[in-house]
Amino acid sequence: MKARDVAVDVSVFVISALTMVVAATAGLDNGTLSDERLLVSTAVTLPALVLLWWRRRWPVQVALLLLVPAALTDFVGGATIIAVFTVAVHRPFRVAVAVGVAHLVVPVPYLLRYPDPDLQLVGNVSAALVLTVIVLAWGSTVHTRRELIASLRERAVRAEAEALQRADLLRGLERERIAREMHDVLAHRISLISLHAGALEIRRDLSGEQVAAAGGTIRASAHQAMEELREILGVLRSSDDDELRPRQDLADLDELIEEVRRAGTPVRLDNRLTGDGDDGPETLPAAVNRTAFRLVQEGLTNARKHAPGAEVAVRLDRTSKGELHVWLRNPLPAVPVSPELPGSRSGLVGLGERVTLAGGRLRHGPRLMGHAAHPEQVGFHLEAWLPWRV
Repeated sequence: MKARDVAVDVSVFVISALTMVVAATAGLDNGTLSDERLLVSTAVTLPALVLLWWRRRWPVQVALLLLVPAALTDFVGGATIIAVFTVAVHRPFRVAVAVGVAHLVVPVPYLLRYPDPDLQLVGNVSAALVLTVIVLAWGSTVHTRRELIASLRERAVRAEAEALQRADLLRGLERERIAREMHDVLAHRISLISLHAGALEIRRDLSGEQVAAAGGTIRASAHQAMEELREILGVLRSSDDDELRPRQDLADLDELIEEVRRAGTPVRLDNRLTGDGDDGPETLPAAVNRTAFRLVQEGLTNARKHAPGAEVAVRLDRTSKGELHVWLRNPLPAVPVSPELPGSRSGLVGLGERVTLAGGRLRHGPRLMGHAAHPEQVGFHLEAWLPWRV
């Protein structure tokens, strides 16, 4: 039990005992209290005072037990008021009202038999009624306040738990986003390094200039990969994601295509977004612009892995519905090629997530190329439709 509760219990006992002493003194002074009644009243009041120690655990039971001494003496007036107040604090209002009414009705026969010479019956009942109403109102106010505090505390605990769950979810989403950025950015660079390193390993007849050129390309690609990795990892050390996120978009498309061509993959680019006004790529939303660039980059990387040396056709245009259409196609080799570098097998899944988040739709897979010379040739198609306005 808390020290505060002990202090309150002692105070309650003392107040009830003082009330008993005051009632006994008043009865002896006005001559209405005989020695026999004093003895009986004291005998039934002392156990009632002891019962108050259990009023918090069993408030209604203690208040009902106090009806017995309340019917025999007015010494327990202070104890009954405290018992009714405790019921109002710990139990619903209707229960407190029922207990209060009982404590108003039960003492009436005693007051009829032993009326107070100053107040008489009407005065006693009126005073008891006013005091009971005040006690019930006060106790109900405390009860409501405690319920409100408990509710606020429960809501705070629940909000804290929800905040922890939301933080865990956001942390997981952030890890997935960073992993997707690392895959999109680094897979392209590392595949270029692997391609040139493989050429140096296989082509023993290369001249010194060719070896130096290939080595320079490897060095430049490795340097660029490190720079882009540093930008991505910067996200982990700062909350300003937009500032540190790699800024590659369709403005870097020509540089990307040229880089892939130098690596030995022929690319036929049909970019129809060079017009001014509303059809210009600069009018695209930033998220859509970056997503379109990632689509082309991932498509070229996959083509280089699975169909080395095959020509990749890339087309970007605006549809009649006002959507950005990104389209890539490359023929598949007759014999499947095992990539030199193991893939994460999540590139197309990540692209699908990016396109969905941007409000677009993605379609990919093998289908017939439709060439007149090679009608049965199968190619891999990757295309997406992205909203021009979001």
